[in-house]
Amino acid sequence: MTASNDKPEAVRRRVGIVGGGQLARMMAEAAPDLDLALTVLDPTPGAPASEFATQIVGDFDDREALRALAAVSDVVTLDIEAVSAAALATLEEAGATVAPSSRVLGVIQDKFVQKQFLAAHGLPCGRFAAVEDGATLAAFGLPCILKARRHGYDGRGVRLVNHPDDAAPLLAGGPCLAEALVDIDKELAIMVARNARGEVAHYPVVEAVFDPAANILDTIKAPAAVSPAIAARCTELASRAIVALGGVGIFGIEFFLDRAGDIVINEISPRPHNSGHYTIEACATSQFEQHLRAVTGMPLGPTTLMRPAASFNLLGEPQAHGVPAYRGLDELARTPGAVVHLYGKHSVKPYRKMGHVTVTGNSGHDAAAKAARLRGLVRVEGNGP
Repeated sequence: MTASNDKPEAVRRRVGIVGGGQLARMMAEAAPDLDLALTVLDPTPGAPASEFATQIVGDFDDREALRALAAVSDVVTLDIEAVSAAALATLEEAGATVAPSSRVLGVIQDKFVQKQFLAAHGLPCGRFAAVEDGATLAAFGLPCILKARRHGYDGRGVRLVNHPDDAAPLLAGGPCLAEALVDIDKELAIMVARNARGEVAHYPVVEAVFDPAANILDTIKAPAAVSPAIAARCTELASRAIVALGGVGIFGIEFFLDRAGDIVINEISPRPHNSGHYTIEACATSQFEQHLRAVTGMPLGPTTLMRPAASFNLLGEPQAHGVPAYRGLDELARTPGAVVHLYGKHSVKPYRKMGHVTVTGNSGHDAAAKAARLRGLVRVEGNGP
């Protein structure tokens, strides 16, 4: 919670969230300090957010369920992109406020359309093309990165293609996006918030380190060890992108910094993001509080980095199934500045996100060193077949 006392001025405001996973859960944890009442829509009974929010059980694209959510909400927002933008548009047509809007979601959730938007606004995003079959892939040229245009996340729907046969699994699933390879020096990210008044607030640029086996974000280092010029360039590009979108809420923008010092935008997420989890302990306003502030029309909170931090995901072990069993938490509890967030998921699967740990320190090096030590001690196994 920030030091600010900006609170709703009249009746308690109600926020509906499409999706009841860990992001909604952490929004729900932030809601009481803003005097907000939250309701989530999720198909899984007892979804992680239901511990702190009212739940409507229903599919994300069930229009009747969406109308029920809108009926008990002053604004509807998202914790997941796999939602029908057309279904959200029907809510808007009926008078509901949706933030980010169905239009913004429609641009972002199709990765090819997102790239077209960035290119049309003069934002660097590398060479790309829509790919539907082997012929269009060959025309683009190999090697390349191939992505499913929709529904890819956490390493799913992304593949390095060196040979046409490598592309077959993704192409069989539908239209794809081809991207030219980047000689990556570092992967960077930033959270940017914008409210309906047009106020924009940005967080520090962070470095993202990925799990090579699962191709999932593993560790965030805040702030990133980059020059002030690189950090300023990322901040400028991210702010331009969100303003051009007319986005309302918080957005995660990912970048590639290449070995020549050039920056390209990789992807934008229209919601709180894994790369912003560190903000709960390390910043004046967490990304989750900030998102709620933005979508409900409150002033944005300060984004000051109060202390350097590193955060890492708690992923299910490669063979983990069944009821989760957490190992190493006692050691974590003995580490000054270390905080664990468990997501309340009832079952574990290989590489499933089960929680995260944030470690603060006196310096970026100190936080990263403590996180690296704990990373090797804490794991999530399963008590099942």
